Amino acid sequence: MHPTTVIGKSWRRPGAFRVLTFASFLLSSIFVFLPSQSSAQIAPKVSERRVAFAVTQLMKKDHLSNHPIDDEMSQRAFDQFLKTLDPLKLYFYQSDVDEFAANRDKLDDMINAGDVSFSRTVFDRFLKRVNERVAMVDQVLESDLDFEKKEMFITDADKIAYPKNEQEAYDRWRQRVKFDILSEKADGKTLEESREKIHRRYKSFARRMSQTSSDELLEMFLTSMTSSFDPHTTYMSPSTLENFNISMRLQLDGIGAALLSEDGIVKVTKVIPGGAADKYGKIHPEDTIVSVGQGADGEMMDVVDMKLNDVVDMIRGKAGTVVRLGVKAKGTGDTVIHNVTRAKIALKDSEARGEIIDHQTEDGRTLRVGWIDLPSFYMDMDAARRGLGDFKSTTRDVRKLLDDFNDKDVQAVILDLRRNGGGSLTEAINLTGLFIDQGPVVQVKDSNGNIQAYDDTDRGMVWKGPLVVLTSKLSASASEILAGAIQDYKRGIIVGDEATHGKGTVQSLLDLGSQLFPVPNPPNYGALKITMQQFYRPNGESTQRRGVEADVVLPWITTHMDIGEGDLDYAIAWDKIPQAQYTIYNMVSSDLLTQLQADADARVKDSTDFQKVEKNIVRYVEQKNRKAVNLNEQEYLAERKELDKEKTEQEQFEEDNDNPEEVVKKDFYFDEVIDVTSDYVKLLEQGRVAANK
Repeated sequence: MHPTTVIGKSWRRPGAFRVLTFASFLLSSIFVFLPSQSSAQIAPKVSERRVAFAVTQLMKKDHLSNHPIDDEMSQRAFDQFLKTLDPLKLYFYQSDVDEFAANRDKLDDMINAGDVSFSRTVFDRFLKRVNERVAMVDQVLESDLDFEKKEMFITDADKIAYPKNEQEAYDRWRQRVKFDILSEKADGKTLEESREKIHRRYKSFARRMSQTSSDELLEMFLTSMTSSFDPHTTYMSPSTLENFNISMRLQLDGIGAALLSEDGIVKVTKVIPGGAADKYGKIHPEDTIVSVGQGADGEMMDVVDMKLNDVVDMIRGKAGTVVRLGVKAKGTGDTVIHNVTRAKIALKDSEARGEIIDHQTEDGRTLRVGWIDLPSFYMDMDAARRGLGDFKSTTRDVRKLLDDFNDKDVQAVILDLRRNGGGSLTEAINLTGLFIDQGPVVQVKDSNGNIQAYDDTDRGMVWKGPLVVLTSKLSASASEILAGAIQDYKRGIIVGDEATHGKGTVQSLLDLGSQLFPVPNPPNYGALKITMQQFYRPNGESTQRRGVEADVVLPWITTHMDIGEGDLDYAIAWDKIPQAQYTIYNMVSSDLLTQLQADADARVKDSTDFQKVEKNIVRYVEQKNRKAVNLNEQEYLAERKELDKEKTEQEQFEEDNDNPEEVVKKDFYFDEVIDVTSDYVKLLEQGRVAANK
């Protein structure tokens, strides 16, 4: 029986605050001095102590590592919490950190007792420093900045200490603001426009921070402790849990629009096809939402500078009800009130989609290829638990596509997992079963060392022909289960980045309300997403840290990004268990793979597009290792001009080749994947494979 409540997804949100903080730093901004928010304003609720106690007990009992909550974890949690709040060391003074450090070895005792008051002490100080920095940035903006000076702004927080005093903080913010202004000027804004935008941006950031709720602060603090065990164990507040469930169900009630908060203004970035806003027809990308009301005549509430999550909560609602939106077309002009009837929205962008491609080979034949784009392994877990027959399922959707491919005489299938971060473990097992007859897909080991294999027990294969699994360093977790099994069974070939993400752990979602109150309809206290198991390929090797190595490697910049499991703090180590018993298929051999890679290398070498990729990789690695930004205006703008030139060329190429109806973009990378697939099919036809074992 497959595990139905286990999550195997590289989906981690260490608190809404980290996301907001990084967005603010990268975008910059600046603002008025705001009054500090006291502890009384975010006073602890009775539930906080219960939640903290429940989280610690579950961590001790169920976490894979069996590591106690001790001084080591206290020190890690301390560092993680400060890093979450102030990752670039721009806000706190060194004296603040030294003062907090008196509790560096005591957080384990506090959290074990359900005491989270330390988080409020630190956060109050953070808000105070944020407001001080806002005033400081205003001073910098009003000063005469020297853009001819030769200086570098260090962007690697590991290379700098917290400022010791106000003068050091001012100098660091002087450099920060210079960088912000240069970034805006590079985008075509005047000095005055840049100053005004930066002022608004930091003002908006400070206001959002002052609106941080006790639930959000609790999520940040407890996640700082849980992520000290491994990067995927997090506490989800009630609102975060709801968003997580939406991502797995692929549906919600609302207007069907993607929103972004920029400088405190909520902007529509995308209107989802078939959604309520799309059918209404008067709301478009780049429009801004400035007010929201409930019902056909509900009072309009100003949402400028409101947290995006709160605005989204106001817009969401039961299908069939009306939400009123105050909208400025393209962000300008008068505000127009639109009455939009909410509807059930299916998040189609995360569903499996298929397309049949007829490829003309060099020898004049036509190769019919079925391409499946699979962004996630989704399953409506709530519907599955309730025993509903036709719940949303990756395997169901892909099976339909494969049946269609079989009916239309497709000769090879490409399963595109390049942007698939994982999802349901059950779906990964069942989906792999569409390509193998039967046998173990994944092995799982728990904290007690118990090993269990999860098999495909559904005899027969829906697709028996040549299979290419396309991966990248973004392919994680459940994607790696499927790719690893296909590779171990020698059922198909893996093409793409050098290796996948390397997430080889399994998380379970434990509802804290049910843990604390084992009664019907318990209160919503959020959930603990906890690493309880590690998974292994049929051959016994873990994918943890190492990922699944590609059989045919194609150059791409993601291979060189620090986005793998091994780049995360406190990632669990790789290990190996005994190999399971399974049947190897007659679809891959070492000679075949050597030939495929050699042919791909030859084409890549002769490709001007891939030559540009290689050039961009070299430049990216240089910039990644630089750790500092040039603040001389002439030199900075010259560097940006060169980068923007290449960016414009790429955007024009994408625009020329963009077709929303296509499942996959038909670019040079696509062409090479099709060529590899064609070579693979030809070599299989020539019998260039090993015998069954």
